Amino acid sequence: MSRDKRTTQDAVTLGFESDCVTVPVEAVLPVRTLSTSVKSSRKYRQITASIKEVGLVEPPVVSRYPGQEGSYLLLDGHIRIEVLKDLGIEQVECLVSTDDEAFTYNKRISRLAPIQEHRMIRKAIERGVSEEKIALALDLNPRSIVRKAKLLDGICEETVGILKDKPCTTAVFKTLRKMKTLRQIEAAELMVNANNYSVAYISAILAGTPQAQLVDTNKPKRMKGITPEAMARMERELARLQEGITSIQDSYAQIALVLITPAASTSRNVVEEIRYAKHANLRLAGVLLAGSTSHTQLPDGLHRSTVVGWDWGALKKAVL
Repeated sequence: MSRDKRTTQDAVTLGFESDCVTVPVEAVLPVRTLSTSVKSSRKYRQITASIKEVGLVEPPVVSRYPGQEGSYLLLDGHIRIEVLKDLGIEQVECLVSTDDEAFTYNKRISRLAPIQEHRMIRKAIERGVSEEKIALALDLNPRSIVRKAKLLDGICEETVGILKDKPCTTAVFKTLRKMKTLRQIEAAELMVNANNYSVAYISAILAGTPQAQLVDTNKPKRMKGITPEAMARMERELARLQEGITSIQDSYAQIALVLITPAASTSRNVVEEIRYAKHANLRLAGVLLAGSTSHTQLPDGLHRSTVVGWDWGALKKAVL
Protein backbone atom coordinates (compact mmCIF):
# COMPACT_ATOMS: atom_id res chain seq x y z
CA MET A 1 0.00 0.00 0.00
CA SER A 2 1.36 3.44 -0.91
CA ARG A 3 2.04 6.13 1.67
CA ASP A 4 -0.65 8.44 0.27
CA LYS A 5 -3.34 5.77 0.42
CA ARG A 6 -2.34 4.72 3.92
CA THR A 7 -2.50 8.31 5.15
CA THR A 8 -5.94 8.78 3.60
CA GLN A 9 -7.35 5.66 5.19
CA ASP A 10 -5.81 6.32 8.62
CA ALA A 11 -6.85 9.99 8.75
CA VAL A 12 -9.34 11.02 11.46
CA THR A 13 -12.76 11.88 10.09
CA LEU A 14 -14.14 15.20 11.33
CA GLY A 15 -17.36 14.96 13.32
CA PHE A 16 -18.62 18.33 12.07
CA GLU A 17 -18.31 20.51 9.01
CA SER A 18 -15.73 23.27 9.40
CA ASP A 19 -18.25 26.13 9.08
CA CYS A 20 -21.69 26.75 10.53
CA VAL A 21 -24.56 27.25 8.09
CA THR A 22 -27.51 29.61 8.28
CA VAL A 23 -30.71 27.85 7.28
CA PRO A 24 -34.44 28.60 7.43
CA VAL A 25 -36.03 27.39 10.65
CA GLU A 26 -38.70 25.60 8.61
CA ALA A 27 -35.99 23.55 6.84
CA VAL A 28 -34.91 22.00 10.15
CA LEU A 29 -36.83 18.75 10.69
CA PRO A 30 -37.17 17.55 14.32
CA VAL A 31 -36.55 13.87 15.03
CA ARG A 32 -38.87 13.79 18.05
CA THR A 33 -42.02 15.52 19.23
CA LEU A 34 -41.97 17.74 22.30
CA SER A 35 -44.63 17.12 24.93
CA THR A 36 -47.30 19.74 25.54
CA SER A 37 -45.96 20.44 29.04
CA VAL A 38 -42.55 21.57 27.76
CA LYS A 39 -43.68 25.13 27.01
CA SER A 40 -44.81 25.60 30.59
CA SER A 41 -41.52 24.35 32.06
CA ARG A 42 -38.91 26.56 33.69
CA LYS A 43 -36.25 25.44 31.21
CA TYR A 44 -38.38 26.67 28.28
CA ARG A 45 -38.88 30.05 29.96
CA GLN A 46 -35.14 30.37 30.65
CA ILE A 47 -34.21 29.61 27.03
CA THR A 48 -36.82 32.09 25.82
CA ALA A 49 -35.50 34.82 28.12
CA SER A 50 -31.90 34.10 27.10
CA ILE A 51 -32.65 34.32 23.37
CA LYS A 52 -34.62 37.54 23.85
CA GLU A 53 -31.85 39.16 25.89
CA VAL A 54 -28.59 38.01 24.26
CA GLY A 55 -29.62 35.93 21.25
CA LEU A 56 -28.94 32.28 20.52
CA VAL A 57 -25.76 31.29 22.38
CA GLU A 58 -25.44 27.61 21.47
CA PRO A 59 -26.27 26.75 17.84
CA PRO A 60 -28.48 23.70 17.24
CA VAL A 61 -26.81 20.60 15.79
CA VAL A 62 -28.18 19.26 12.51
CA SER A 63 -27.21 16.76 9.83
CA ARG A 64 -27.91 17.01 6.13
CA TYR A 65 -31.03 15.08 5.12
CA PRO A 66 -29.99 12.55 2.45
CA GLY A 67 -31.92 12.76 -0.77
CA GLN A 68 -33.57 16.07 0.05
CA GLU A 69 -31.46 19.11 -0.78
CA GLY A 70 -31.79 22.03 1.63
CA SER A 71 -33.35 20.02 4.47
CA TYR A 72 -31.70 19.10 7.76
CA LEU A 73 -32.39 16.62 10.55
CA LEU A 74 -32.34 18.22 14.01
CA LEU A 75 -30.09 16.24 16.37
CA ASP A 76 -29.80 18.65 19.30
CA GLY A 77 -31.73 21.81 20.16
CA HIS A 78 -35.42 20.94 19.84
CA ILE A 79 -36.49 23.44 22.52
CA ARG A 80 -34.32 26.20 21.01
CA ILE A 81 -35.88 25.68 17.58
CA GLU A 82 -39.38 25.72 19.11
CA VAL A 83 -38.59 28.98 20.92
CA LEU A 84 -37.31 30.54 17.67
CA LYS A 85 -40.58 29.58 15.96
CA ASP A 86 -42.62 31.14 18.78
CA LEU A 87 -40.55 34.33 18.57
CA GLY A 88 -41.05 34.54 14.81
CA ILE A 89 -37.35 34.17 13.96
CA GLU A 90 -37.00 32.69 10.46
CA GLN A 91 -33.23 32.03 10.15
CA VAL A 92 -30.94 30.09 12.49
CA GLU A 93 -27.22 29.37 12.46
CA CYS A 94 -26.56 25.63 12.90
CA LEU A 95 -23.61 23.35 13.50
CA VAL A 96 -23.63 20.60 10.83
CA SER A 97 -22.73 17.10 11.99
CA THR A 98 -21.31 14.53 9.57
CA ASP A 99 -23.18 11.76 11.42
CA ASP A 100 -26.89 11.51 12.16
CA GLU A 101 -26.64 10.00 15.68
CA ALA A 102 -28.35 11.96 18.46
CA PHE A 103 -27.41 9.81 21.46
CA THR A 104 -24.35 11.86 22.46
CA TYR A 105 -26.19 15.19 22.63
CA ASN A 106 -29.21 13.92 24.56
CA LYS A 107 -27.70 11.33 26.93
CA ARG A 108 -24.04 12.30 27.47
CA ILE A 109 -24.74 15.63 29.14
CA SER A 110 -22.39 17.39 31.56
CA ARG A 111 -24.53 19.45 33.92
CA LEU A 112 -23.26 22.79 35.17
CA ALA A 113 -22.31 22.55 38.86
CA PRO A 114 -23.27 25.43 41.21
CA ILE A 115 -19.62 26.41 41.75
CA GLN A 116 -19.07 26.56 37.98
CA GLU A 117 -22.21 28.67 37.64
CA HIS A 118 -20.92 30.98 40.39
CA ARG A 119 -17.62 31.50 38.57
CA MET A 120 -19.39 32.30 35.30
CA ILE A 121 -21.58 34.90 37.00
CA ARG A 122 -18.59 36.42 38.80
CA LYS A 123 -16.63 36.65 35.56
CA ALA A 124 -19.57 38.32 33.79
CA ILE A 125 -19.91 40.88 36.60
CA GLU A 126 -16.16 41.59 36.51
CA ARG A 127 -16.47 42.30 32.78
CA GLY A 128 -19.11 44.94 33.41
CA VAL A 129 -22.35 43.02 32.92
CA SER A 130 -24.96 44.19 35.41
CA GLU A 131 -26.68 41.77 37.76
CA GLU A 132 -30.07 42.87 36.37
CA LYS A 133 -29.06 41.95 32.82
CA ILE A 134 -27.79 38.54 33.96
CA ALA A 135 -31.06 37.99 35.81
CA LEU A 136 -33.06 38.82 32.68
CA ALA A 137 -30.94 36.47 30.54
CA LEU A 138 -31.37 33.58 33.01
CA ASP A 139 -34.99 34.39 33.92
CA LEU A 140 -34.04 34.71 37.59
CA ASN A 141 -34.69 37.19 40.35
CA PRO A 142 -31.82 39.71 40.72
CA ARG A 143 -31.51 38.69 44.38
CA SER A 144 -30.84 35.11 43.23
CA ILE A 145 -27.98 36.39 41.09
CA VAL A 146 -26.54 38.20 44.11
CA ARG A 147 -26.73 35.00 46.17
CA LYS A 148 -25.08 32.97 43.41
CA ALA A 149 -22.34 35.59 43.06
CA LYS A 150 -21.63 35.35 46.81
CA LEU A 151 -21.98 31.57 46.93
CA LEU A 152 -18.40 30.89 48.07
CA ASP A 153 -18.08 33.69 50.61
CA GLY A 154 -16.81 32.10 53.82
CA ILE A 155 -15.87 28.81 52.10
CA CYS A 156 -12.19 27.80 52.16
CA GLU A 157 -10.31 27.01 48.94
CA GLU A 158 -9.77 23.34 49.86
CA THR A 159 -13.53 22.82 50.24
CA VAL A 160 -14.15 24.60 46.93
CA GLY A 161 -11.66 22.27 45.24
CA ILE A 162 -13.42 19.20 46.63
CA LEU A 163 -16.93 20.34 45.63
CA LYS A 164 -16.09 22.21 42.41
CA ASP A 165 -17.95 19.73 40.17
CA LYS A 166 -20.51 18.41 42.67
CA PRO A 167 -24.27 19.12 42.59
CA CYS A 168 -24.41 21.06 45.87
CA THR A 169 -27.25 23.52 46.37
CA THR A 170 -27.02 27.02 47.83
CA ALA A 171 -28.38 25.70 51.15
CA VAL A 172 -25.43 23.29 51.42
CA PHE A 173 -22.91 26.14 51.21
CA LYS A 174 -24.99 28.16 53.66
CA THR A 175 -24.61 25.31 56.17
CA LEU A 176 -20.89 24.93 55.46
CA ARG A 177 -20.33 28.61 56.33
CA LYS A 178 -21.29 27.83 59.91
CA MET A 179 -18.25 25.55 60.25
CA LYS A 180 -14.59 26.36 60.64
CA THR A 181 -12.09 25.60 57.87
CA LEU A 182 -10.99 22.12 58.97
CA ARG A 183 -14.56 21.05 59.64
CA GLN A 184 -15.64 22.35 56.22
CA ILE A 185 -13.03 20.11 54.59
CA GLU A 186 -14.14 17.12 56.67
CA ALA A 187 -17.80 17.74 55.81
CA ALA A 188 -17.00 18.03 52.09
CA GLU A 189 -15.05 14.77 52.17
CA LEU A 190 -17.91 13.04 54.00
CA MET A 191 -20.38 14.17 51.32
CA VAL A 192 -18.10 12.98 48.52
CA ASN A 193 -17.45 9.60 50.17
CA ALA A 194 -21.18 9.06 50.72
CA ASN A 195 -22.08 10.56 47.32
CA ASN A 196 -24.79 12.48 49.13
CA TYR A 197 -25.08 16.24 48.65
CA SER A 198 -28.54 16.76 50.12
CA VAL A 199 -29.45 19.44 52.65
CA ALA A 200 -30.57 16.75 55.10
CA TYR A 201 -27.14 15.11 55.05
CA ILE A 202 -25.15 18.31 55.55
CA SER A 203 -27.58 19.26 58.34
CA ALA A 204 -26.84 15.94 60.04
CA ILE A 205 -23.11 16.65 59.73
CA LEU A 206 -23.68 20.07 61.27
CA ALA A 207 -25.62 18.46 64.12
CA GLY A 208 -22.67 16.16 64.78
CA THR A 209 -20.12 18.97 64.70
CA PRO A 210 -18.58 19.88 68.08
CA GLN A 211 -19.31 23.41 69.26
CA ALA A 212 -15.60 24.26 69.13
CA GLN A 213 -15.51 23.61 65.36
CA LEU A 214 -18.27 26.11 64.59
CA VAL A 215 -17.62 29.69 63.50
CA ASP A 216 -19.89 31.04 66.23
CA THR A 217 -18.74 28.99 69.21
CA ASN A 218 -20.96 30.92 71.64
CA LYS A 219 -24.19 30.25 69.78
CA PRO A 220 -25.54 26.79 70.68
CA LYS A 221 -26.75 24.54 67.88
CA ARG A 222 -30.50 24.19 67.68
CA MET A 223 -32.07 21.38 65.72
CA LYS A 224 -35.81 20.98 65.65
CA GLY A 225 -36.92 17.99 67.73
CA ILE A 226 -33.41 17.18 69.06
CA THR A 227 -32.50 17.65 72.72
CA PRO A 228 -29.00 18.79 73.83
CA GLU A 229 -28.35 15.29 75.22
CA ALA A 230 -29.22 13.68 71.90
CA MET A 231 -27.04 16.25 70.13
CA ALA A 232 -24.05 15.37 72.29
CA ARG A 233 -24.62 11.67 71.66
CA MET A 234 -24.77 12.27 67.91
CA GLU A 235 -21.45 14.14 68.08
CA ARG A 236 -19.76 11.21 69.84
CA GLU A 237 -21.20 8.62 67.46
CA LEU A 238 -20.25 10.66 64.40
CA ALA A 239 -16.69 11.05 65.72
CA ARG A 240 -16.39 7.27 66.14
CA LEU A 241 -17.85 6.74 62.68
CA GLN A 242 -15.31 9.11 61.13
CA GLU A 243 -12.47 7.31 62.90
CA GLY A 244 -13.74 3.99 61.53
CA ILE A 245 -13.97 5.37 57.99
CA THR A 246 -10.44 6.76 58.21
CA SER A 247 -9.13 3.43 59.48
CA ILE A 248 -10.80 1.55 56.63
CA GLN A 249 -9.43 3.99 54.04
CA ASP A 250 -5.90 3.65 55.45
CA SER A 251 -5.97 -0.16 55.34
CA TYR A 252 -7.80 -0.49 52.02
CA ALA A 253 -4.70 -0.38 49.82
CA GLN A 254 -2.86 -2.96 51.92
CA ILE A 255 -5.84 -5.34 52.00
CA ALA A 256 -6.36 -4.97 48.26
CA LEU A 257 -2.68 -5.82 47.66
CA VAL A 258 -2.94 -8.90 49.90
CA LEU A 259 -5.99 -10.11 47.95
CA ILE A 260 -4.63 -9.34 44.49
CA THR A 261 -1.25 -11.06 44.98
CA PRO A 262 -2.66 -14.60 45.59
CA ALA A 263 -5.16 -14.10 42.78
CA ALA A 264 -2.36 -13.28 40.34
CA SER A 265 -0.32 -16.26 41.58
CA THR A 266 -3.32 -18.56 41.20
CA SER A 267 -3.87 -17.33 37.66
CA ARG A 268 -0.25 -18.07 36.77
CA ASN A 269 -0.53 -21.55 38.30
CA VAL A 270 -3.67 -22.28 36.31
CA VAL A 271 -1.96 -21.21 33.08
CA GLU A 272 1.04 -23.43 33.89
CA GLU A 273 -1.24 -26.38 34.65
CA ILE A 274 -3.00 -25.94 31.31
CA ARG A 275 0.32 -25.83 29.47
CA TYR A 276 1.53 -28.93 31.33
CA ALA A 277 -1.68 -30.80 30.54
CA LYS A 278 -1.35 -29.97 26.84
CA HIS A 279 2.28 -31.13 26.86
CA ALA A 280 1.36 -34.37 28.66
CA ASN A 281 -1.43 -35.08 26.18
CA LEU A 282 0.97 -34.61 23.28
CA ARG A 283 3.48 -37.01 24.87
CA LEU A 284 0.75 -39.55 25.54
CA ALA A 285 -0.42 -39.36 21.95
CA GLY A 286 3.17 -39.85 20.80
CA VAL A 287 3.57 -42.93 22.99
CA LEU A 288 0.37 -44.46 21.63
CA LEU A 289 1.57 -43.90 18.09
CA ALA A 290 4.97 -45.36 19.01
CA GLY A 291 3.30 -48.51 20.28
CA SER A 292 1.85 -49.17 16.87
CA THR A 293 5.26 -49.33 15.15
CA SER A 294 8.11 -51.68 15.97
CA HIS A 295 10.98 -49.33 15.18
CA THR A 296 9.98 -46.30 17.35
CA GLN A 297 11.90 -45.58 20.58
CA LEU A 298 9.69 -45.56 23.70
CA PRO A 299 10.28 -43.51 26.88
CA ASP A 300 12.47 -45.02 29.59
CA GLY A 301 10.64 -47.48 31.86
CA LEU A 302 7.91 -48.26 29.32
CA HIS A 303 7.93 -51.55 27.44
CA ARG A 304 6.25 -52.12 24.12
CA SER A 305 4.10 -54.85 25.58
CA THR A 306 2.67 -52.34 28.07
CA VAL A 307 1.51 -50.05 25.30
CA VAL A 308 0.11 -52.83 23.19
CA GLY A 309 -1.69 -54.28 26.20
CA TRP A 310 -3.07 -50.83 27.23
CA ASP A 311 -1.64 -50.88 30.77
CA TRP A 312 -2.73 -47.28 31.56
CA GLY A 313 -1.17 -47.18 35.04
CA ALA A 314 2.32 -47.89 33.74
CA LEU A 315 1.68 -45.72 30.70
CA LYS A 316 0.80 -42.62 32.73
CA LYS A 317 3.63 -43.22 35.20
CA ALA A 318 6.19 -43.36 32.41
CA VAL A 319 4.80 -40.42 30.41
CA LEU A 320 3.76 -38.02 33.20
